[in-house]
Amino acid sequence: MNLKDKNLTKNEKRAQAREQARVAREASVKREKRKRFLIKGSVVLGVIAVLTTVALVVTFSLQPGAIAAPQNMATGGTIFTKDLKVKETGKLNEDGTFKATEFDASKRPVSVRVFADFMCPVCGSFESTYGKMLEQYTGSGDIEMEFYVLNFLDSFSSGTKYSSRSANAFACVVNEQPDKAYAYQKKLLEVQPKEGTAGLTDQQLLDYAIEIGTEKTPELLDCINKRTFVNFIDKATKQVLQEGVLGLAEGEVLTVPRGEPRPADQPQRISSTPTVIVNGKQWIQQRDGDLEQYLLKILQKLDSSEQE
Repeated sequence: MNLKDKNLTKNEKRAQAREQARVAREASVKREKRKRFLIKGSVVLGVIAVLTTVALVVTFSLQPGAIAAPQNMATGGTIFTKDLKVKETGKLNEDGTFKATEFDASKRPVSVRVFADFMCPVCGSFESTYGKMLEQYTGSGDIEMEFYVLNFLDSFSSGTKYSSRSANAFACVVNEQPDKAYAYQKKLLEVQPKEGTAGLTDQQLLDYAIEIGTEKTPELLDCINKRTFVNFIDKATKQVLQEGVLGLAEGEVLTVPRGEPRPADQPQRISSTPTVIVNGKQWIQQRDGDLEQYLLKILQKLDSSEQE
């Protein structure tokens, strides 16, 4: 207390105390607002969806022992090949681990892997920009496109876990009617709900599957409603967010959220969606330019090598 405070009357001292309390409350409210802003802004800002520390610390509900796994998602993703057919990859390894994506960089098809979340707005923009091109190149057999769907945005769908539910629905179609899987992943990105909303209902997920030609079988209906493969999606997400991406080119390091390379001695985890890996190497638009031009250069180089 200073000399000026000693000369105050009791009423003035009470008024001063109330004012100090008001200032303290306002400061506390501002701190809470800044805290909430930082948490909300940690997921998707501008043109990139950043998987920050909050997103990386995912709570997984895996139970001990085996989990239900769809056919032909043994790498965690679904590989589409010529004529948009699902490539047969079988089941997980006998110990329950994922298989590494295999590719041969010396010949066609070029391996293109896309890591996405059906709630991620930038993934929807990526589909709008490059979807038709990737469909054309995959259908012609120039590339094999692996679509690897995550559920890291579950906490941004008003409690409905839309990322898990939509990823499960996709896995159900891959398992039950794989010939419709490519069209279904495109449809779910086209009708993508806004981040922060409840997303589509399970019935709507089924309706869109039927809309693109999937047959409404009891097995498909049961798989979507019972969310048969949600634990599998948890496991696949944990693999690339925590344990590291399998099947990278030798010596390849991925980027951290700031765009810097990860230390080579650490797990090579993805840090943003969509993440694109071409022949085991990460495509970074700011460094590598347009994706189609990047793929054309690789294909042209392969053509030149074949002619020599």
